[in-house]
Amino acid sequence: MKQFLVVVDMQKDFVDGSLGTKEAVAIVPAVVEKIRSFEGEVFVTYDTHFEDYLDSAEGKKLPVPHCIYGTPGWELDAAVGEAVEEIPHFKVQKYSFGSTTLPHLMTEVADGEDFSIELIGLCTDICVVSNALILKAHFPETPIAVDTSCCAGVTPALHEAALATMKSCQIDIL
Repeated sequence: MKQFLVVVDMQKDFVDGSLGTKEAVAIVPAVVEKIRSFEGEVFVTYDTHFEDYLDSAEGKKLPVPHCIYGTPGWELDAAVGEAVEEIPHFKVQKYSFGSTTLPHLMTEVADGEDFSIELIGLCTDICVVSNALILKAHFPETPIAVDTSCCAGVTPALHEAALATMKSCQIDIL
């Protein structure tokens, strides 16, 4: 069985940039270790916005420019980026909380073999949960897990709420 790791939005703006938190900074070493020790295919998502972000539906509800394509905040956290560059990986730009192209890419990479999925990254209560639920909807019989030691939410309470939601949807919480 193939193993897939999804590293969700470990970008500078979410770690220590415009939307960063101390909890996000704290998970970086665990994320780096997970990437380096993972035996399988790695998919890295990039939250991707453009200069007109504040005019978008998301920008009107979250008026904090972040992950603007081509800016330093869009890039991966330096330590995470270094770990990712050491291994073969698939880069997935996404323009909303969850990626609708990620399941199709995984299907191609699986090439007919069974696989499991593990998710890590930021933010547990927005992009991690969104991607986990999209993947669960596409692959209802596939084992899907989230490693809590490699995730952080907007707040600790929202992190815990997202984990409870994913557990209710039969996603394993590690």
